[in-house]
Amino acid sequence: MKYRTLGGGLQVSAIGIGCMPMIRGGNILYGEVADMDEATRTIHRAIDLGVTFFDTAEIYGPFSNEELLGEAIRGKRDGLVIATKFGFRFEGKQITGVDGSPANARRACEGSLQRLGIDTIDLFYQHRVDPAVPIEETVGGMMELVKEGKVRHIALSEAGPDTLRRAAQAAPIAALQSEYSIWEREVEAEILPVCREHGIGFVPYSPLGRGFLTGTVRSRDELPEHDWRRNDPRYSDENLPANLRIVDAIGAVAAKHGVSNAQVALAWLLAQGPDIVPIPGTKRRATMEDSVAAADLTLTADDLAAIAAAAPRGGTSGPRYGEAGMRMVRI
Repeated sequence: MKYRTLGGGLQVSAIGIGCMPMIRGGNILYGEVADMDEATRTIHRAIDLGVTFFDTAEIYGPFSNEELLGEAIRGKRDGLVIATKFGFRFEGKQITGVDGSPANARRACEGSLQRLGIDTIDLFYQHRVDPAVPIEETVGGMMELVKEGKVRHIALSEAGPDTLRRAAQAAPIAALQSEYSIWEREVEAEILPVCREHGIGFVPYSPLGRGFLTGTVRSRDELPEHDWRRNDPRYSDENLPANLRIVDAIGAVAAKHGVSNAQVALAWLLAQGPDIVPIPGTKRRATMEDSVAAADLTLTADDLAAIAAAAPRGGTSGPRYGEAGMRMVRI
């Protein structure tokens, strides 16, 4: 495994693991429900392969994903970088809105530490920016947790460029997590430059386009009935056929190298800069092993040019979220 460094000198494996798919039902389901034993074996195998970076959040499940990861890393904690997120308000297990207050950061941190079974969260994200709370107040509260030793580094998710600048002026931000992939390149315009201006690492989530870029789904009808992607505009009957041209371009590069589409999509992200660490979501050893192998794939200039021609910035058909989801990003 190769390793990269995010902001604040935080070293992580070049490919991390997004643990979100490792839930049984819950609020965000991709494909069939996860086999919890297989999910645990996937985490253990990833550690064996040199993966150190594992991403979860209290909202996944909610809460159960942190418990799964915590149980899986018991006795294997040394050398791992565990990332989790806060930013929502709950009534029981029902999400009732965003909450970026320092009090909510503290509540979430205490709960996450207990569920994960660890003493310190290595990377603590604000999951979504709360427009009702100044970002300086939010990161100030997060830094109090750093001072108390409950958190090592703080980070943001889906923050807009102005918010990111203000946050970086108020506190050391180690990473920004936002959607970034061959079919979602909008961060390249303003957000990546701001990250680099302030020494903030970038962690792309959904680096495989929620599975679309792997080429395994060619029709919306192939998705299970309760699959979250049935609500994804880019998977709609109107947009999916147009987006298959991107998959076909990736497939041509993959065939040339004798690798999977997923490896090409991840290697493309790694080629965008040494400060980029994708976290493909997985729940099975086979897909995890395939994704991790992307760290050893180097794309040529011709490969990168072919992909750019098929998937220019803004060239994907359909927004990445529905209306409600789009209102919560790039704030």
